[in-house]
Amino acid sequence: MAEDVKHDYHLVNPSPWPLLGAVAVTTLAIGGVTYMKGLFGIEQGQLWALAPGFLMVIWVMIGWWREVIKEGRTGDHTPVVEIGLKYGMVLFIVSEIMFFAAWFWSFFEFAIFFPARVGDTFDHLSPVWEGLNNFKEFPPVGVETFDPFHLPLMNTLILLLSGTTVTAAHHSLQHGKYDNAKLMLWITVILGLAFSGLQVLEYSEAQFTFDGTIYGSAFFMATGFHGAHVVIGTIFLAICLMRLYANNMTAEKHLGFEFAAWYWHFVDVVWLFLFAFVYVLPHLALGH
Repeated sequence: MAEDVKHDYHLVNPSPWPLLGAVAVTTLAIGGVTYMKGLFGIEQGQLWALAPGFLMVIWVMIGWWREVIKEGRTGDHTPVVEIGLKYGMVLFIVSEIMFFAAWFWSFFEFAIFFPARVGDTFDHLSPVWEGLNNFKEFPPVGVETFDPFHLPLMNTLILLLSGTTVTAAHHSLQHGKYDNAKLMLWITVILGLAFSGLQVLEYSEAQFTFDGTIYGSAFFMATGFHGAHVVIGTIFLAICLMRLYANNMTAEKHLGFEFAAWYWHFVDVVWLFLFAFVYVLPHLALGH
């Protein structure tokens, strides 16, 4: 009988998580439709309809990712496998870039081709050669934008600082300075929470609504999705912090932390574009 083939690739064992993940996502989608439109005799707007699917998704995420962590700790993530995982993370971030590119595209589409008069429809859009002149009319008259040099600037400084602390944490981890890595990661997580808290405060002070104007919908979709990414990134980093305390990462093996740092830097860069184009430019266009 021939010996087992030895290679650098990881052939995963049979797992229930892909099937359970599909069931969880389907349940969440049905719950979303039920919440928005009503279904199965359940009235529209019942928030609890989202709970079963949401809890199932969280359960699958915890169980599946726990198995991936175990695989890495038992040596299944060889250098060749790690390269594949890195390619996967890079492609994921590229897909996220395309996601945010769509929101920036829509924002500039609205700004450049905004109807010349209040009450106009998109059947009366300005020609492209006149569109750039219309930017001074966007946001629409009566919309009071945020002062970008108040809370938005504070959040910009917070994210920039968090980018340096997560880099310091990674550097410390690479050199086996685990206590310093934990400290820097604690600071990063706290800064992420501070950003989310200030954004909630900012939203509470908004002088426009999501469904009130084109500017409002573009603003809240772009900044809201970024805020969701900040929350996800903060959770990602917090899990890395827990793994550090559990001695689950070493100077040689910390691929999960690298991915968290990449994701956090991506979130930082997106915010810089949001700050410049969604906060500062409209503010200046209104003559402030």
